[in-house]
Amino acid sequence: MDDQTISSRKQQIIRAIILEYIEGAEPISSDLIANKYDLGVRSATIRNEMAEITDLGFLDQPHTSAGRIPSDQGYRYFVDHLLLLGKPNQEEKRTLKTATRDEETLRDLVQETTKALSRMTKLMTAAVTVRDAKVRIRNAIVTALGPDRALFILVLENGHTENRIIDCPSGLTLDQIGLVNETLQNSLAGHPLGDVPKIKPASLGHPTAQQLLNNSLNALRTTAKDLTRGHLIVEGEEYVLSQPEFQRETTTLNQIIDSLADEDAVREEISSFKAENQITIGRENSVEPHYPLTFIRRTFKVANQDAGVIAIIGPTRMNYSRNLGLLDYTAESITDVLTKLFHPNL
Repeated sequence: MDDQTISSRKQQIIRAIILEYIEGAEPISSDLIANKYDLGVRSATIRNEMAEITDLGFLDQPHTSAGRIPSDQGYRYFVDHLLLLGKPNQEEKRTLKTATRDEETLRDLVQETTKALSRMTKLMTAAVTVRDAKVRIRNAIVTALGPDRALFILVLENGHTENRIIDCPSGLTLDQIGLVNETLQNSLAGHPLGDVPKIKPASLGHPTAQQLLNNSLNALRTTAKDLTRGHLIVEGEEYVLSQPEFQRETTTLNQIIDSLADEDAVREEISSFKAENQITIGRENSVEPHYPLTFIRRTFKVANQDAGVIAIIGPTRMNYSRNLGLLDYTAESITDVLTKLFHPNL
Protein backbone atom coordinates (compact mmCIF):
# COMPACT_ATOMS: atom_id res chain seq x y z
CA MET A 1 0.00 0.00 0.00
CA ASP A 2 1.29 3.46 -0.94
CA ASP A 3 2.34 5.48 2.10
CA GLN A 4 0.43 8.46 0.64
CA THR A 5 -2.85 6.69 1.50
CA ILE A 6 -1.96 6.58 5.21
CA SER A 7 -2.29 9.82 7.16
CA SER A 8 0.69 11.25 8.99
CA ARG A 9 -0.96 10.54 12.36
CA LYS A 10 -1.63 6.93 11.48
CA GLN A 11 1.99 6.59 10.42
CA GLN A 12 3.09 8.00 13.78
CA ILE A 13 0.84 5.56 15.60
CA ILE A 14 2.04 2.56 13.58
CA ARG A 15 5.66 3.52 14.25
CA ALA A 16 5.02 4.09 17.97
CA ILE A 17 3.20 0.76 18.42
CA ILE A 18 5.96 -1.16 16.64
CA LEU A 19 8.74 0.51 18.64
CA GLU A 20 6.91 -0.15 21.91
CA TYR A 21 6.13 -3.75 21.01
CA ILE A 22 9.74 -4.38 19.98
CA GLU A 23 10.77 -3.16 23.42
CA GLY A 24 8.17 -4.87 25.60
CA ALA A 25 6.61 -7.79 23.68
CA GLU A 26 3.18 -6.93 25.15
CA PRO A 27 0.06 -5.58 23.41
CA ILE A 28 0.08 -1.78 23.19
CA SER A 29 -2.82 0.30 24.49
CA SER A 30 -4.04 3.68 23.23
CA ASP A 31 -3.42 5.11 26.71
CA LEU A 32 0.28 4.23 26.50
CA ILE A 33 0.62 5.90 23.09
CA ALA A 34 -1.31 9.00 24.23
CA ASN A 35 0.77 9.40 27.40
CA LYS A 36 4.18 8.68 25.90
CA TYR A 37 3.95 10.28 22.45
CA ASP A 38 2.99 13.89 21.78
CA LEU A 39 0.44 13.35 19.03
CA GLY A 40 -1.80 16.25 20.05
CA VAL A 41 -4.93 14.12 20.51
CA ARG A 42 -6.64 12.25 23.34
CA SER A 43 -6.53 8.53 24.02
CA ALA A 44 -10.04 8.03 22.57
CA THR A 45 -8.95 9.48 19.23
CA ILE A 46 -5.89 7.27 19.18
CA ARG A 47 -8.11 4.28 20.01
CA ASN A 48 -10.29 5.05 17.00
CA GLU A 49 -7.22 5.46 14.79
CA MET A 50 -5.87 2.11 16.03
CA ALA A 51 -9.17 0.45 15.13
CA GLU A 52 -8.94 1.87 11.61
CA ILE A 53 -5.30 0.77 11.30
CA THR A 54 -6.38 -2.70 12.42
CA ASP A 55 -9.05 -2.73 9.68
CA LEU A 56 -6.31 -1.86 7.17
CA GLY A 57 -4.46 -5.01 8.25
CA PHE A 58 -1.46 -3.33 9.91
CA LEU A 59 -2.36 -4.31 13.50
CA ASP A 60 -3.79 -7.38 15.21
CA GLN A 61 -5.82 -7.58 18.41
CA PRO A 62 -4.83 -10.77 20.28
CA HIS A 63 -7.77 -10.57 22.71
CA THR A 64 -10.98 -8.52 22.71
CA SER A 65 -9.98 -6.43 25.71
CA ALA A 66 -6.26 -6.23 24.91
CA GLY A 67 -4.23 -3.63 23.08
CA ARG A 68 -2.82 -4.08 19.61
CA ILE A 69 0.29 -5.76 18.22
CA PRO A 70 1.81 -5.29 14.75
CA SER A 71 0.83 -7.71 11.99
CA ASP A 72 3.21 -8.98 9.33
CA GLN A 73 1.72 -6.35 7.02
CA GLY A 74 2.34 -3.69 9.66
CA TYR A 75 6.00 -4.64 9.99
CA ARG A 76 6.33 -4.59 6.19
CA TYR A 77 4.87 -1.09 6.02
CA PHE A 78 7.19 0.02 8.83
CA VAL A 79 10.29 -1.39 7.09
CA ASP A 80 9.36 0.02 3.67
CA HIS A 81 8.16 3.49 4.72
CA LEU A 82 8.95 4.42 8.33
CA LEU A 83 12.26 2.81 9.21
CA LEU A 84 15.23 4.95 10.19
CA LEU A 85 18.33 2.87 9.52
CA GLY A 86 20.67 2.63 12.48
CA LYS A 87 24.46 2.63 12.39
CA PRO A 88 26.82 0.52 14.53
CA ASN A 89 28.63 2.41 17.25
CA GLN A 90 32.42 2.40 17.50
CA GLU A 91 32.50 -0.48 20.00
CA GLU A 92 30.32 -2.64 17.76
CA LYS A 93 32.52 -1.83 14.77
CA ARG A 94 35.63 -2.83 16.73
CA THR A 95 34.02 -6.11 17.80
CA LEU A 96 33.14 -7.02 14.21
CA LYS A 97 36.56 -5.95 12.90
CA THR A 98 38.25 -8.09 15.57
CA ALA A 99 36.20 -11.11 14.47
CA THR A 100 37.62 -10.81 10.94
CA ARG A 101 41.19 -9.87 11.81
CA ASP A 102 43.17 -13.13 11.96
CA GLU A 103 41.10 -15.52 9.85
CA GLU A 104 42.63 -16.81 6.62
CA THR A 105 39.79 -18.86 5.07
CA LEU A 106 36.30 -17.84 4.08
CA ARG A 107 34.65 -20.37 6.38
CA ASP A 108 36.65 -19.35 9.47
CA LEU A 109 36.07 -15.69 8.74
CA VAL A 110 32.33 -16.11 8.33
CA GLN A 111 32.11 -18.45 11.35
CA GLU A 112 33.74 -15.93 13.69
CA THR A 113 31.82 -12.97 12.29
CA THR A 114 28.50 -14.81 12.51
CA LYS A 115 29.24 -15.70 16.13
CA ALA A 116 30.11 -12.09 17.00
CA LEU A 117 26.97 -10.78 15.27
CA SER A 118 24.76 -13.25 17.16
CA ARG A 119 26.17 -12.18 20.52
CA MET A 120 25.74 -8.53 19.59
CA THR A 121 22.12 -8.78 18.41
CA LYS A 122 21.06 -11.50 20.88
CA LEU A 123 19.45 -13.24 17.91
CA MET A 124 20.18 -16.22 15.69
CA THR A 125 22.59 -15.51 12.86
CA ALA A 126 23.41 -17.74 9.92
CA ALA A 127 25.43 -17.73 6.74
CA VAL A 128 25.50 -19.78 3.59
CA THR A 129 28.78 -19.78 1.67
CA VAL A 130 29.31 -20.62 -2.00
CA ARG A 131 25.74 -20.39 -3.20
CA ASP A 132 25.96 -21.89 -6.68
CA ALA A 133 27.86 -24.05 -9.13
CA LYS A 134 29.42 -21.12 -11.01
CA VAL A 135 32.20 -20.51 -8.47
CA ARG A 136 35.52 -21.49 -10.06
CA ILE A 137 38.31 -23.66 -8.70
CA ARG A 138 41.61 -21.89 -8.06
CA ASN A 139 43.63 -25.01 -7.29
CA ALA A 140 43.62 -28.43 -5.63
CA ILE A 141 46.54 -30.19 -4.03
CA VAL A 142 47.31 -33.37 -2.11
CA THR A 143 49.85 -33.60 0.71
CA ALA A 144 50.86 -36.78 2.54
CA LEU A 145 50.04 -36.99 6.24
CA GLY A 146 51.62 -40.39 6.86
CA PRO A 147 52.08 -43.80 5.28
CA ASP A 148 48.34 -44.35 4.71
CA ARG A 149 46.67 -40.92 4.87
CA ALA A 150 46.79 -37.78 2.74
CA LEU A 151 45.11 -34.36 2.89
CA PHE A 152 43.14 -33.17 -0.15
CA ILE A 153 42.84 -29.36 -0.26
CA LEU A 154 40.46 -27.51 -2.56
CA VAL A 155 40.71 -23.71 -2.94
CA LEU A 156 38.05 -21.70 -4.78
CA GLU A 157 38.43 -18.32 -6.45
CA ASN A 158 36.14 -16.69 -3.88
CA GLY A 159 38.54 -17.66 -1.10
CA HIS A 160 36.68 -20.67 0.24
CA THR A 161 38.89 -23.63 1.23
CA GLU A 162 37.88 -27.25 1.89
CA ASN A 163 40.04 -30.03 3.37
CA ARG A 164 39.37 -33.76 3.18
CA ILE A 165 41.33 -36.72 4.60
CA ILE A 166 41.77 -39.42 1.96
CA ASP A 167 43.42 -42.84 1.81
CA CYS A 168 47.02 -42.88 0.63
CA PRO A 169 48.17 -46.02 -1.26
CA SER A 170 51.29 -47.74 0.08
CA GLY A 171 54.57 -47.24 -1.72
CA LEU A 172 53.73 -43.72 -2.87
CA THR A 173 56.72 -41.51 -3.70
CA LEU A 174 57.11 -37.74 -3.57
CA ASP A 175 57.48 -37.69 -7.34
CA GLN A 176 54.14 -39.46 -7.72
CA ILE A 177 52.46 -36.98 -5.36
CA GLY A 178 53.93 -34.21 -7.50
CA LEU A 179 52.53 -35.84 -10.63
CA VAL A 180 49.07 -36.07 -9.04
CA ASN A 181 49.20 -32.40 -8.02
CA GLU A 182 50.28 -31.34 -11.49
CA THR A 183 47.40 -33.34 -12.99
CA LEU A 184 44.89 -31.84 -10.56
CA GLN A 185 46.07 -28.31 -11.30
CA ASN A 186 45.97 -28.79 -15.07
CA SER A 187 42.57 -30.51 -14.97
CA LEU A 188 40.74 -28.33 -12.44
CA ALA A 189 42.05 -24.76 -12.34
CA GLY A 190 39.50 -22.30 -13.69
CA HIS A 191 36.65 -24.80 -13.92
CA PRO A 192 33.36 -24.02 -12.13
CA LEU A 193 32.19 -26.43 -9.45
CA GLY A 194 29.31 -27.44 -11.69
CA ASP A 195 31.80 -28.98 -14.13
CA VAL A 196 33.33 -31.34 -11.56
CA PRO A 197 31.21 -34.42 -12.41
CA LYS A 198 32.35 -34.15 -16.05
CA ILE A 199 36.09 -33.75 -15.37
CA LYS A 200 38.04 -36.91 -16.24
CA PRO A 201 41.85 -36.47 -16.26
CA ALA A 202 43.94 -38.74 -18.48
CA SER A 203 45.37 -41.92 -16.98
CA LEU A 204 48.71 -41.42 -15.23
CA GLY A 205 50.26 -44.77 -16.12
CA HIS A 206 51.44 -45.36 -12.54
CA PRO A 207 49.03 -47.58 -10.54
CA THR A 208 49.95 -46.05 -7.17
CA ALA A 209 49.73 -42.47 -8.39
CA GLN A 210 46.51 -43.34 -10.24
CA GLN A 211 44.96 -44.63 -7.03
CA LEU A 212 45.82 -41.39 -5.21
CA LEU A 213 44.38 -39.38 -8.09
CA ASN A 214 41.18 -41.44 -8.03
CA ASN A 215 40.86 -40.94 -4.25
CA SER A 216 41.41 -37.20 -4.74
CA LEU A 217 38.76 -37.00 -7.45
CA ASN A 218 36.27 -38.87 -5.26
CA ALA A 219 36.91 -36.34 -2.48
CA LEU A 220 36.55 -33.51 -4.99
CA ARG A 221 33.17 -34.77 -6.26
CA THR A 222 31.79 -35.19 -2.74
CA THR A 223 33.04 -31.74 -1.75
CA ALA A 224 31.64 -30.08 -4.88
CA LYS A 225 28.25 -31.64 -4.24
CA ASP A 226 28.24 -30.32 -0.67
CA LEU A 227 29.43 -26.87 -1.71
CA THR A 228 26.88 -26.34 -4.44
CA ARG A 229 24.22 -26.86 -1.78
CA GLY A 230 25.84 -24.06 0.23
CA HIS A 231 27.74 -24.56 3.48
CA LEU A 232 25.52 -23.51 6.38
CA ILE A 233 26.88 -21.80 9.49
CA VAL A 234 24.44 -21.17 12.36
CA GLU A 235 24.92 -19.39 15.69
CA GLY A 236 22.60 -18.39 18.50
CA GLU A 237 19.51 -20.57 18.10
CA GLU A 238 18.98 -20.22 21.86
CA TYR A 239 18.35 -16.48 21.48
CA VAL A 240 15.37 -17.11 19.21
CA LEU A 241 13.89 -19.80 21.44
CA SER A 242 14.09 -17.53 24.52
CA GLN A 243 11.93 -14.78 23.00
CA PRO A 244 8.92 -14.07 25.28
CA GLU A 245 6.25 -14.41 22.60
CA PHE A 246 7.52 -17.90 21.80
CA GLN A 247 7.86 -18.89 25.45
CA ARG A 248 4.18 -18.05 25.95
CA GLU A 249 3.07 -20.23 23.01
CA THR A 250 4.26 -23.82 23.38
CA THR A 251 2.94 -24.85 19.97
CA THR A 252 4.78 -22.02 18.24
CA LEU A 253 7.95 -22.73 20.19
CA ASN A 254 7.94 -26.41 19.20
CA GLN A 255 7.28 -25.45 15.57
CA ILE A 256 10.29 -23.11 15.59
CA ILE A 257 12.53 -25.72 17.24
CA ASP A 258 11.63 -28.21 14.52
CA SER A 259 12.03 -25.66 11.72
CA LEU A 260 15.48 -24.52 12.85
CA ALA A 261 16.62 -28.13 13.14
CA ASP A 262 15.86 -28.59 9.42
CA GLU A 263 19.16 -27.33 7.99
CA ASP A 264 18.06 -27.73 4.38
CA ALA A 265 15.01 -25.52 4.98
CA VAL A 266 17.10 -22.87 6.78
CA ARG A 267 19.73 -22.96 4.01
CA GLU A 268 17.05 -22.58 1.35
CA GLU A 269 15.32 -19.73 3.19
CA ILE A 270 18.57 -17.81 3.55
CA SER A 271 20.00 -18.32 0.07
CA SER A 272 16.84 -18.24 -2.06
CA PHE A 273 15.62 -14.65 -2.17
CA LYS A 274 15.11 -11.88 -4.68
CA ALA A 275 17.64 -9.05 -4.68
CA GLU A 276 14.89 -6.48 -4.19
CA ASN A 277 13.52 -8.23 -1.09
CA GLN A 278 16.32 -9.16 1.27
CA ILE A 279 13.96 -8.95 4.26
CA THR A 280 11.15 -11.49 4.57
CA ILE A 281 8.68 -11.06 7.41
CA GLY A 282 6.38 -13.73 8.80
CA ARG A 283 4.19 -15.16 6.06
CA GLU A 284 6.49 -13.77 3.39
CA ASN A 285 8.84 -16.66 4.23
CA SER A 286 8.69 -19.69 1.99
CA VAL A 287 7.56 -22.35 4.48
CA GLU A 288 4.94 -22.25 7.23
CA PRO A 289 7.30 -23.19 10.11
CA HIS A 290 9.19 -19.93 9.43
CA TYR A 291 6.06 -17.74 9.61
CA PRO A 292 6.78 -16.55 13.19
CA LEU A 293 10.22 -15.30 12.07
CA THR A 294 11.90 -12.53 10.13
CA PHE A 295 14.95 -13.22 7.96
CA ILE A 296 17.22 -10.28 7.14
CA ARG A 297 19.91 -11.09 4.55
CA ARG A 298 22.89 -9.45 2.94
CA THR A 299 25.26 -10.81 0.28
CA PHE A 300 29.03 -10.67 0.83
CA LYS A 301 31.57 -10.91 -1.96
CA VAL A 302 35.16 -11.46 -2.96
CA ALA A 303 35.85 -8.54 -5.30
CA ASN A 304 32.78 -8.67 -7.59
CA GLN A 305 32.00 -12.37 -7.11
CA ASP A 306 29.31 -13.50 -4.67
CA ALA A 307 30.80 -15.53 -1.83
CA GLY A 308 27.70 -16.11 0.28
CA VAL A 309 24.83 -14.67 2.28
CA ILE A 310 24.77 -13.68 5.96
CA ALA A 311 21.48 -13.34 7.82
CA ILE A 312 19.94 -12.31 11.12
CA ILE A 313 16.97 -14.46 12.13
CA GLY A 314 14.58 -13.54 14.90
CA PRO A 315 10.97 -12.93 15.78
CA THR A 316 9.02 -10.53 13.57
CA ARG A 317 9.26 -8.32 16.68
CA MET A 318 12.91 -7.50 16.14
CA ASN A 319 14.81 -4.21 16.20
CA TYR A 320 14.90 -3.69 12.43
CA SER A 321 16.78 -0.39 12.57
CA ARG A 322 19.72 -1.64 14.64
CA ASN A 323 19.88 -5.10 13.05
CA LEU A 324 19.88 -3.81 9.48
CA GLY A 325 22.65 -1.35 10.29
CA LEU A 326 24.76 -4.07 11.91
CA LEU A 327 24.15 -6.53 9.09
CA ASP A 328 25.07 -3.99 6.40
CA TYR A 329 28.32 -3.20 8.21
CA THR A 330 29.09 -6.89 8.76
CA ALA A 331 28.59 -7.84 5.10
CA GLU A 332 30.75 -4.90 3.98
CA SER A 333 33.48 -5.88 6.46
CA ILE A 334 33.54 -9.50 5.28
CA THR A 335 33.70 -8.34 1.65
CA ASP A 336 36.59 -5.96 2.38
CA VAL A 337 38.63 -8.59 4.23
CA LEU A 338 38.04 -11.35 1.67
CA THR A 339 38.86 -9.06 -1.25
CA LYS A 340 42.12 -7.89 0.36
CA LEU A 341 43.00 -11.46 1.31
CA PHE A 342 42.43 -13.10 -2.08
CA HIS A 343 42.81 -10.13 -4.46
CA PRO A 344 45.43 -7.93 -2.77
CA ASN A 345 46.15 -5.96 -5.95
CA LEU A 346 42.60 -4.64 -6.34
